Amino acid sequence: MSIISTKKVSPLDNNILESLNLAWHTDEDGTNYISDELVIVKDSEAEALYKAANEIYDMFIEAGEYVLENNLLDSLSIPFNLHEIVKNSWESDVHWHLYGRFDFAGGVDGLPIKLIEFNADTPTSLYESAIIQWAILKHNNLEEKKQFNNIYEALKDNFKRLITMNNDIDKFEEYYDGWKILFSSYEGIAEEEITVKFLEQIAKDAGFQTDFEYLENVGFSDENGICNKNDENFEYWFKLFPWEDIAIQEGDLSHILTNIITDKSAIILNPAYTLMFQSKAMLKILYDLFPDSPYLLECSFKPLPNKKQVQKRVFGREGANITIFDSSNNIVKSTDGEYDHYKSIYQEYASYPKDKDGNIYQAGVFFAYEACGLGFRKGDEILDNSSKFVGHIVE
Repeated sequence: MSIISTKKVSPLDNNILESLNLAWHTDEDGTNYISDELVIVKDSEAEALYKAANEIYDMFIEAGEYVLENNLLDSLSIPFNLHEIVKNSWESDVHWHLYGRFDFAGGVDGLPIKLIEFNADTPTSLYESAIIQWAILKHNNLEEKKQFNNIYEALKDNFKRLITMNNDIDKFEEYYDGWKILFSSYEGIAEEEITVKFLEQIAKDAGFQTDFEYLENVGFSDENGICNKNDENFEYWFKLFPWEDIAIQEGDLSHILTNIITDKSAIILNPAYTLMFQSKAMLKILYDLFPDSPYLLECSFKPLPNKKQVQKRVFGREGANITIFDSSNNIVKSTDGEYDHYKSIYQEYASYPKDKDGNIYQAGVFFAYEACGLGFRKGDEILDNSSKFVGHIVE
C-alpha cells in the first residue's frame, strides 16, 4: 500500500473559518470538515497533474464533437428536452466553459494519474481549494511554501474571455460594453451561496457589472430573457443548478432557456454542453476514442469481465449509488442513493494513495481555460459527504 506523505498543521478554528465565510466547517458527526494536514506534493507531480488535466480536456472537446456528429446524446443519457440547447451552446463560441474539476486517482507517491470523472457543470470545493488551503498556509506561517493554486487568477482571466473570446485578455476593457452577469444559487444552502458569491466577486474584479439573486427569484421569459426580482435584464446568468435537474424538475424552464439561447437573449454559465462532459457515460466514449491514453481507465456500459471495477450512475453525485466489485464479480462495497434510475457505467478500479489508517486521497484539479489548482478529498473507499477537504504544499 502506498502511504501518502502529509504534514500536520495547526487547524483553522471555527471562528476563523466563519470569518472567512466557510460556515460548513463541521460535519454531521461533529468532526471537522477541513483536515489538519497538508498533502506533500512534489514539483514533478504537480506538473504531471497540470499536464494531465490539460490533455484530458482536449480529449473531452474531441469527444464532444464526436458525440454530436454521430447523434449520441441519448447514449450519454442527455434528457431529450435539452438536446437542442446542448447543440446550440456547442455550436457558438460565445458559450464559454467557465470552470470544472477533474477527479483523479493516483498522481502522488508513484501511483499513475487516472481520470475518475469530470465535474464540468457544478463542481464543489472551489472555495476551499482557492481560499481555505491558502489561509491554512498563512495561519501556520508557511507562506513561503508553494501550492498548485492559481484558481482566483485563472477564473478572473476566464471571465474576461467571455468578452475577448481568445487569450488576448488585455483587450477586455476595449471590448467590454457594460454586459452584466447575474449569479444564482438556492437560498439556505451556505456552501453553494458562498461559492457563487465568490465567483461573483471574481467577475467584479475582472471588470463586470454583477448582481446576485436566489434561484427561486430569477425571472425567465422568451420576451425578456433572464431577470432579477427587480426585472433588470442580464446578458449572462451563472447558475449553480445542475442541467439534468433543470431537464427533469423544471421541464418548462428547459424550453424557455432553449429559446433564450436560440434568440441570443442571454448566455448561461456553465453552458448546456457541459452536461455532455458531466455525464459519466462520456468516460466510455473517451475510452473508445483514446484506448491508449495513460490517463483513462477501461470503461463500458456492461460489466467488465474478470476485473475489479466500479459501477456508477451516469449522473450520480456525492458517492451515491456506487458499487465496487472484485474480479470475481463479488460486491466489495456499495452505497444507496437517489440516482438508481439513471443508466450505469462500469469503470476499471484504480488505486489511490492511502494513509496509515486506510483513508484514500483523491486529487481534484480545477480547470479554467487551463489546469489551475489542486486540492484533495480524504475518506472511505467510496467518497461521500463525510469526506474531508485536505490542502497541499508543493516541495
